[in-house]
Amino acid sequence: MSAHTHTIADADQMRTFAADVIAPLLLPGDLIILTGDLGAGKTTFTQGLGDALGVRGPVASPTFIIARTHPSEVGGPGLIHVDAYRLGSLAELDDLDLDSTLEDSITVVEWGENKAETLAADRLHLTLARERGGDVDLANPDQGVREVTIAAHGPRWAGVTFAHN
Repeated sequence: MSAHTHTIADADQMRTFAADVIAPLLLPGDLIILTGDLGAGKTTFTQGLGDALGVRGPVASPTFIIARTHPSEVGGPGLIHVDAYRLGSLAELDDLDLDSTLEDSITVVEWGENKAETLAADRLHLTLARERGGDVDLANPDQGVREVTIAAHGPRWAGVTFAHN
């Protein structure tokens, strides 16, 4: 496993980071697990990814739906966007039957830590955190510096660099 940390200035840069740094590396079957507090930018990251992949949108938080499928509009892989926050166990995640779509799509699981790792040995685990003391400004929730730490697991990601300007 290798880890890379990137500083992200705001929501627009989070979308750009997803689109320019992560999306070009992705292949059908890739799994991304997103971890971070409320307001850290998990859904914002996934919006940037969806835009770059050319999927049907809008990409929004799937909190109450649990999982949303966004088919490609450009002939590429679709995006499966899962919110595991309300799931109490690995069994509940298994009930979503993600295995059937995993190899054809890019799957992003928000709040998936300690739940989604068994879906794929090759995966990216992104931890998003606001800078220290960076509480969410409810008037401007998209503002504020975040750090994104990428932990790459499995041979699929061996030797891959995550360059960010």
